Amino acid sequence: MKTQSISLFREKRPVIISGPCSAESEEQVLQTCEAIAKSGKVDILRAGIWKPRTRPNSFEGVGAIGIGWLAKARESTGLPIAVEVANTTHVEEALSHNVDILWVGARTTANPFSVQEIANALKGTNSTVLVKNPIHEDVELWTGALERLNQAGIEKLAMIHRGFAQHGNSVYRNEPKWQLAIEMKRRFSDIPLICDPSHICGKRDLIQGVAQQALDMDFDGLMIESHINPDAALSDKEQQVSPEDLQIILDSLIIRRSNITDVELTEKLQLLRNQIDLIDDDLVKLLGERMQVAEAIGLVKKEKGITILQAERWEEIIKRVTAQGSMHDLSLDFLERYLNAIHQESIEHQNDVMNTSELEEE
Repeated sequence: MKTQSISLFREKRPVIISGPCSAESEEQVLQTCEAIAKSGKVDILRAGIWKPRTRPNSFEGVGAIGIGWLAKARESTGLPIAVEVANTTHVEEALSHNVDILWVGARTTANPFSVQEIANALKGTNSTVLVKNPIHEDVELWTGALERLNQAGIEKLAMIHRGFAQHGNSVYRNEPKWQLAIEMKRRFSDIPLICDPSHICGKRDLIQGVAQQALDMDFDGLMIESHINPDAALSDKEQQVSPEDLQIILDSLIIRRSNITDVELTEKLQLLRNQIDLIDDDLVKLLGERMQVAEAIGLVKKEKGITILQAERWEEIIKRVTAQGSMHDLSLDFLERYLNAIHQESIEHQNDVMNTSELEEE
């Protein structure tokens, strides 16, 4: 893809985007934006103008009038403004108010038709567009959204990692699944990657920890929702922080270097990385050997006419490995993901063996 760097991301790390989840009133927008701007650490003001809600009769935003309030905040603070767009009308309204930055929300990213509509509406502009990950863990949809915008001539792009919807209980509103954001950074190393701890956490008391983790993983910026009176917010009040708490969070963050210039430190790191490489080589070899054994088991099952899945045996493996893993400081969450991946690969190997005809084998 042909991309242009975004000047703000060249000049500062991390870039901080903040403001209310929703624009609710002119007073609320101005008070919030002016208060967070006083910290001197916020670089971009944001507010939701149109709110895509899961169910009807929820607060769905004030509409285009809210852009005018945000524009007044820009005038009073000198900071650029950003809004979410989901269709052609939104784009036209945002451009007519000279909104500095647009972002595509998670629900929109998941719909290629909607992304293409936005891309078509932006043709011929020099807009800066941020693209959130889709609701569910699909990096191809995320990639496709960037490509559609880029093919429409949008070259100033950034990605927002806001976590992924999950089933069951979790400490997070949306699971971070950091490996997916890292994969996007690998694919598009020249495009800034921003973390949205507010939507990942869903609870304000978790935001600082997730924000720090994102910076430690070399994210380029943070988007944190702030409201002058969070408990009275009309949307997502649990995940918004007051301007005072935002200041505390930003002051607490440790900004680490992404590159090393110290020769001795570089050498120490390289030695440790060499050890990691050797261990990885051993792991891959052992996994290959494990799959060879799984195939042998598949042959026995084929011969005896029994099913691939043996539930009791699988439960036995889970209990044994998780017990061992806990003694080596491996988290239960990691072990479950590891075992599920291994088990799925083993099933596929056994399936290939059991469903290969004798003619094909010859």
